[in-house]
Amino acid sequence: MLASESEKRDSYLIQGFMQETIAGYDLKVDPYHIDFWKKAAAGAWEPNTYKVLNHFLHKDANYCDIGAWIGPTVLHAAQLAKNVVCFEPDPTAYRYLRWNIDLNKLKNVTSYSFALAESMSISRMASHRGKPGDSMTSLLFDNPGSGVDVLTLQWQQFLALSPIKQFDFLKIDIEGGEYQLLPSLKDYLQAHKPVLYLSTHAPLLAEEQRLEKMQSLIDVLSVYGKCLDDNLQPIAIETLVSEDALQHFRSYIFMD
Repeated sequence: MLASESEKRDSYLIQGFMQETIAGYDLKVDPYHIDFWKKAAAGAWEPNTYKVLNHFLHKDANYCDIGAWIGPTVLHAAQLAKNVVCFEPDPTAYRYLRWNIDLNKLKNVTSYSFALAESMSISRMASHRGKPGDSMTSLLFDNPGSGVDVLTLQWQQFLALSPIKQFDFLKIDIEGGEYQLLPSLKDYLQAHKPVLYLSTHAPLLAEEQRLEKMQSLIDVLSVYGKCLDDNLQPIAIETLVSEDALQHFRSYIFMD
């Protein structure tokens, strides 16, 4: 008799992991996000993100993942890059991130449970959907009953403590936090020009703020010579203030 879906879920919980082939790699993953991992294994979660990582990462690369959530991009990048440094301030998500790193015995991954922001502080963050640990946790929100206090550090404060000072590739996906973080990274980006893979979240802002905030990203990212969409196609940087970018979540690549 074939096991029911409920029985399969119970068996994963008992053994403490499930095994999936995701974007070409066999991985062990936590059993509490079964639906997500099945979606990723089916190629239905951000296929262009995996395409971008495959294109730019190599065996000598230092990769930085700002907004790691439970680790789908971290697990993949660890197969490709020399070093992976990742940040996830949501304590619920971070628990699963560490679980997934440890399940796969990834020795080239260093994880941090604080946020990068424009200043050092203790800040409140939450998901606008009200669920701790989901992929939409952001410094933009403080939902009653679901928010948590997290430590934030500036990028330069982190670098002063980090054994890795220079990164070849930065991925930033922080649910609207990019509008305060990116200006604080401008000097670093201008000096070192890592490939930057940025997800923007204009729909999370008040409508009257969107154009100004997206323009502020252009002001920072104009230090780069090229802008690509997440299908690796060249686009004008002014696309960031197009109506499409103001109304939808979009991802862009910046490089020289």
